[in-house]
Amino acid sequence: MTTGTMNITAAEVNKLRQQTGAGMMDCKKALTEAGGDFEKAIDILREKGQKVAANRSDRDAKEGVVIAKVSTDGKKGIVTVLNCETDFVARNEDFIKLVDNIANIALNGNFSSVDELKAATYADGLSIEKKITEYVGKIGEKMELRYEKVTAEKVFAYNHPGNKLASVVGFNKTTPLEVGKEISMQIAAMAPIAIDKSDVTQETLDREMAIAKEQARQEGKPENMLEKIAIGKVNKFYKESTLLNQDFIKDSKKTVQQFLQDNDKELKVTSFKRIALG
Repeated sequence: MTTGTMNITAAEVNKLRQQTGAGMMDCKKALTEAGGDFEKAIDILREKGQKVAANRSDRDAKEGVVIAKVSTDGKKGIVTVLNCETDFVARNEDFIKLVDNIANIALNGNFSSVDELKAATYADGLSIEKKITEYVGKIGEKMELRYEKVTAEKVFAYNHPGNKLASVVGFNKTTPLEVGKEISMQIAAMAPIAIDKSDVTQETLDREMAIAKEQARQEGKPENMLEKIAIGKVNKFYKESTLLNQDFIKDSKKTVQQFLQDNDKELKVTSFKRIALG
């Protein structure tokens, strides 16, 4: 058993720092604790990252990077977002590269959930989850990964400049580039919650009806008129919140459905996903 402080050289500390991205003092402490064993020191630094993540579990991670991608055959689209706490971290080139790499793994794999994606292998042999934990230890901020997928006959993606908003949309058949681009931008800009009226869940509909009735009641409207007033407000909700019934942003004289019909009467949106920060 050795006594006294172990002599860790600056070169060893720097090597570990280059390998992990952790701070100089953190690397020195980890190497000392690990008795100079690099692999053990890396584990110690990762454990620190896990502790940081746990300690910050009550913090808001509302910043981050959102990236959407489409496969080369145009039949699959994904949106990934890695949230962090500050815009300073979100603008870091290494952080953006990390999210882009995760997005590529998501696109090239077949993951049905974010947990499956987290378990996938990152480029350096770690799982994505462990890679993120390692980054938490390096940066000291809470991070959360989200992931959405769309598969269809033709898929388009839109990334809003700044990496804070993205969307993917699937169609039932081959679709002109301009149409796909316009609809993916419409989804990003207008944040619909469903494709059409029939896709709105009964739970959402019941909530909107209840809110509309209570608003009318608070405005002093007679009780026997509340149902009719609520139906009118729900119809307005449909127009504002379902994709096909929204005003087309490039021409408010027509709906999105009319825009699609003008291009191809058989063209249909089959699914979409949208992720925005905040």
